[in-house]
Amino acid sequence: MLRISRLTDYATVILAVLAESPARVQTATSLAEQTRIGAPTVSKLLKQLQRANLVTSTRGLRGGYQLARPATQISAAAILDALEGPVALTDCAVGHGNCEIEENCRVGRVWQRLNLAIRRSLYEVSLAQLAGIDATQTRLPTLEHEMKIATSRAPVR
Repeated sequence: MLRISRLTDYATVILAVLAESPARVQTATSLAEQTRIGAPTVSKLLKQLQRANLVTSTRGLRGGYQLARPATQISAAAILDALEGPVALTDCAVGHGNCEIEENCRVGRVWQRLNLAIRRSLYEVSLAQLAGIDATQTRLPTLEHEMKIATSRAPVR
């Protein structure tokens, strides 16, 4: 199953809070209180987000964090890349030379196409949409219907 990590989920929640008040500089402590995520985790995630140029930090008495650019210009792909690295369904989806059976593989190209389609979809969704502050339609009714069918068939563990 494809699934983002809990830390990536938390980072998205933190970014969504920052997106709600983009002009406001917020401390890690304030973000921890608003999100109910532990302060050490918030600090750790903010450092990662800063390294990825998704947030900026200001030092000093009135210091804190804010988005590095508008929420409409931060994609879900950028958030995933910052915390988990590029999305890759298989080793060959990362690039050539990462799989020992690449020369004889018949399915690699299809996995690469699927990986590209997922990546493209992640680029199309902005932080503003994730945060619910952009009214642009992100629902895909056909896909949602297929996902409901797939999850109803999911094996019970």
